[in-house]
Amino acid sequence: MTLEILTPDKKVFEGDVTAVTVPGTMGSFQILHDHAPIISTLEDGPVIIKCKAGDQTFNIKGGVVEVLKNKIIVLAEGVA
Repeated sequence: MTLEILTPDKKVFEGDVTAVTVPGTMGSFQILHDHAPIISTLEDGPVIIKCKAGDQTFNIKGGVVEVLKNKIIVLAEGVA
């Protein structure tokens, strides 16, 4: 899967991942390979990225996530 985390100012992350956990408005949820298409709003909180090189965490300030055909796009209002 590929993941992009974008803010109005810059591209924060782009790369291949095995799993992503995002802070959804109704609670956090994990996105895995072949996840169903989804668009969801996000709250302030951690985006936890799992990839072959290891885990990374970015604390976002709200936004939206779109998942479609193993491509994940997180549009965040900001990153702390």
